[in-house]
Amino acid sequence: MPSSVFYRSFDRHNRGEGVNAHSTTYCPGCGHGLVQKYLAQAIDELGTQDRTVLISPVGCSVFMYYYFDVGNSQAAHGRAPAVAIGHKTANPGSIVIAYQGDGDLASIGLAEIVSTAQLGIPITVIFVNNAIYGMTGGQMAPTTLLGQHTTTTVEGRGLFAGRPLRMAEMIAGLDGSVYVERVALYDNRRRVHAKRAIKKALGLQVNGKGFAFIEVLSECPVHLGLDPEAAEDWVRDNMVPVFPLGVKKDITDGPNYPPIPSPRFDPDETLQAIGAGTTREARFAHGFAEHLDPEDISLKLAGAGGDGAQTAAMVIARAAINEGFDSTLIPSYGPESRGGTSYADVHVAKHQVLSPAAPRPHVLVAFNAPSLARFGPTVRTGGIVLYDSTVVHAVPSALAAGAIPVPVPLTGAAKDLGTPLVKNVVALGALQAVSKLLPEESFLTALRALLRDKPAMVPVNEEAFRLGAKLALEEH
Repeated sequence: MPSSVFYRSFDRHNRGEGVNAHSTTYCPGCGHGLVQKYLAQAIDELGTQDRTVLISPVGCSVFMYYYFDVGNSQAAHGRAPAVAIGHKTANPGSIVIAYQGDGDLASIGLAEIVSTAQLGIPITVIFVNNAIYGMTGGQMAPTTLLGQHTTTTVEGRGLFAGRPLRMAEMIAGLDGSVYVERVALYDNRRRVHAKRAIKKALGLQVNGKGFAFIEVLSECPVHLGLDPEAAEDWVRDNMVPVFPLGVKKDITDGPNYPPIPSPRFDPDETLQAIGAGTTREARFAHGFAEHLDPEDISLKLAGAGGDGAQTAAMVIARAAINEGFDSTLIPSYGPESRGGTSYADVHVAKHQVLSPAAPRPHVLVAFNAPSLARFGPTVRTGGIVLYDSTVVHAVPSALAAGAIPVPVPLTGAAKDLGTPLVKNVVALGALQAVSKLLPEESFLTALRALLRDKPAMVPVNEEAFRLGAKLALEEH
């Protein structure tokens, strides 16, 4: 039966015609094509196409968005259940399907699928188990059988590599799941049953019943080194004894999952709900710092753990948000709370931050020599490189061409104030003076808010900020 859920042709073939416009990425005899056909037919028969969101992560499912004419999100390896929760809670009326393979779901994504199943939120998970890492080279998967040869178990999987995981049984043992079944594709009878199970799992979500999980034993002829018919026999004779078919859990006659609260999109209502109030900070900026970039300014602050790069980055982001701009902060911590490397990427956008990472920042603030050596070459032409001249005595030759070095004795200035920990605030003052990213009072307002529970620290931090500005202007 044809399904309107599939696109009529696939753009991945660069507008190919004839057979090329209708062929998929899947190898001859691969079970993914059948599973996806049954899924498309279930969506069609249940009439949910316009509200279905399909989540596909890394692996052989990665190109599903080429084929399915529904909402699609691509998830990082193993993270499809987490992304599915986000979609379902943001839009409770959506029908959300996480489609995952064994290397993805049962390995790097094991924590996500267990937590999601225990939560019991009404989503549908289709788990394709072919006992191998199919896309990435045929490595051992969590479901690889004992004795099975793979590129990483060339003599066959032994007990030292662990026993294969039985995911359907594991998920059935969790409180949140309502329907768990394992099916197969190796003959027509099993295919008819697989189609029925997939439709039932999806229908349960339509009716708000809860979390449903379908494990499909699938063939991978390429990595088995078998023709399609022999691969089907291999699944029947080798996988089924280890992964018995059948319903593992069915409590679908129970009550529906409680209604998912509608998300809040009104900022004032959300602030009130969390007890934060709706009073806005005063604004001091008369416009966006377009001399740095017309739309989106990126900054990177880096140093050793304990240098205060993360706190300084937080002050920048808060100050920008207070001024009505969009701002993001991505912290990256070292292995130790003190002494390990640490950096933060900050964006300040006139309208919206589209990518929060800062691989090529407009501004770098480096608190030590390793940070300057590592990130200095990444600064954009004409960008600002502010560094602690107390500990960095020479600018590296690898500094990006056209970048403007601004040496400021951050550590020395903080020690002169009698409070070495405020060197990051000295850096903020220097940053404000040389970049004019935001007005001085914008930073100080955010800084005072951060220190509202430590009012005695406000004067020395304000002094540190102004000293940093003074020193930067003297050097710049």
